Amino acid sequence: PTDVPNVAINRQNKLVVQESPGLKMLILAHPWPWLLLYSTLFYKIVSPTLARTEKVKQLKCIECNHGRLKPDCFLCWNVFRVSVLDNGSLRISNITKLDAGLYTCVARNQFGVASSAGTLVVKEPTIITTKAAQLDVTVGESIVLPCQVSRDPSLDVRFTWFFNEQLISFGSQGGYFEKVGGRFAGDIMIRNIQLIHAGRYTCAVQTNVDSASVATDVIVRGAPGPPLDIQVDHITETTAFVSWSPGPDNHSPISNYAVQARTPFSLGWQAVRTVPEILGRNQLAARVTDLSPWVEYEFRVKPSQKIRTTDTLPRITPARVGGGGGSRSELVITWEPVPEELQSGPGFGYVVAFRPHGAQSWMQAAVTSPDASRYIFKNESILPFSPFYVKVGVYNNRGEGPFGPVTTIYSAEEEPSRAPNKVRAKSLSASEVEISWKPLPWSTSKRRIVGYELSYWAKGQKQDTANVMRTVGNRTVEIIRGLEPSSTYYIILRAYNSAGAGPDSSVVNVTTKRPPPSRAPTKVTWNATSTKIILKWDQVKALENESDVMGYKVIYKQSRHNRQSVVETNRTSLELALPVHEEYIIQIKAVSEGGEGRSSTLITIPRIAGLLATAQISILSVLITQLLCCTARTLS
Repeated sequence: PTDVPNVAINRQNKLVVQESPGLKMLILAHPWPWLLLYSTLFYKIVSPTLARTEKVKQLKCIECNHGRLKPDCFLCWNVFRVSVLDNGSLRISNITKLDAGLYTCVARNQFGVASSAGTLVVKEPTIITTKAAQLDVTVGESIVLPCQVSRDPSLDVRFTWFFNEQLISFGSQGGYFEKVGGRFAGDIMIRNIQLIHAGRYTCAVQTNVDSASVATDVIVRGAPGPPLDIQVDHITETTAFVSWSPGPDNHSPISNYAVQARTPFSLGWQAVRTVPEILGRNQLAARVTDLSPWVEYEFRVKPSQKIRTTDTLPRITPARVGGGGGSRSELVITWEPVPEELQSGPGFGYVVAFRPHGAQSWMQAAVTSPDASRYIFKNESILPFSPFYVKVGVYNNRGEGPFGPVTTIYSAEEEPSRAPNKVRAKSLSASEVEISWKPLPWSTSKRRIVGYELSYWAKGQKQDTANVMRTVGNRTVEIIRGLEPSSTYYIILRAYNSAGAGPDSSVVNVTTKRPPPSRAPTKVTWNATSTKIILKWDQVKALENESDVMGYKVIYKQSRHNRQSVVETNRTSLELALPVHEEYIIQIKAVSEGGEGRSSTLITIPRIAGLLATAQISILSVLITQLLCCTARTLS
């Protein structure tokens, strides 16, 4: 041949061209629709003859015996890694860019040889990179449906959109649809979307050699439609029975219904009382009550729905960002989670940013749980008790929100390396001891002292059963309470910080004092004048195993008030300069080095208006005689 026509492979993977006298175009079928194949086969009509098959090096030949290709001849394809089908088609397997080039077809029989050459051009496939998706939108929103493609740059691409398999005519249909993708993208926008726009949108992409499509399902949510088939029956003087069928919910589930009524005398629609009072989504009937007799009513039923506002970028950052502590080589960052109602959308999480003091670039980590309240960064290069700048931001499916303010926290520190010294213990009472010690240096470059930890246990007990209490701050004195009287206790002290506790101090011991007197003051008497109250009682004697009495404590208050006053004395009588126009409540306790003893019975001194009174109070009964003189005597 003197010329080689250019031809292309169609969508059915076949190469089709026209034929003319003395010329037959060979149809080539293969699985790659992105190939352009140029090939022309010439043959000569000769007398029938006996066909034979020859094998030539690197040529694959088959008998040519179909269509008008007569007489029988042989077709030889000058290619490598191909197969020739029974119908004469050429199939190239696992085609690549390396398969592009010139292909020659040779037809040979005993009368001669004919050949034709064709050029194979391999094109990149057209692929839609936008994945099939489902969008959920609300009436009135504007959305963009993407249609992005990857293509061979030498091919022109055309985009066509279909809505529910009907071609979209842009510029019409109310102006809702608009192309926004430009020349090389097929994105469209639907403005002010309505319920009628719910359905399937298909983007079809076509080039000269191939095509592709992708579908997006759009769900449009709107207000529920009105209930259907409203019926009113069983009417009495003051009630009526109203029933209805549910209307379309428009993808917004109905939460409940409300029945309204109006009359010629009302101002518009008014809510009415129903039984049941709350009409849930499955309640499709109600009895209306409290109607007026002989009045014309018109009823309607309104559905209500739970709605969710649209999402947006988050604006609220976590509060109380802090941290510190943890194990060696750790940076622990904590915060207070953002409440769900302030997360502004789904896919909420946190962005934790931190950098050492002196560094310029921030390191960041995403925490995907909206309920998370801490993040731990571990790296062997982190020095103990090193300061870091820290900030915590937020994000959701809409994108990243702001960061909160920058704060400084410290990496994990080392435990205290020294034990407190000069630990002293002193008994204060039968149930209290005082512990004192010399403080350690408050802070170093690798550790600090948060407080001190005391362990104490009674004689006869094991140390691993010891009670533990902690102090906070640089205190050097602590009181242990709730101990048993006349008991020996062992005490050790250690400093602690966020990394743990340091070594123990030397063990010290202390014995609590004997218990206070178990007997209460008795035979309490009182006399009152217009300006004072005189109290007397019998001396309390301690038992042999009790602490000696050192004095007494008198506690009194006005009966109308809660505030108490305390007076101590080492005698068995006391004068209180108190006006007697008020009622008083008094109790008396013995005091010893072991603590306070039992209280006497409560003594009530009534109000006396300017008269002299004496009284005796008994444990069993109280006898008050109010004349010119009142006396109360306590019987022991």
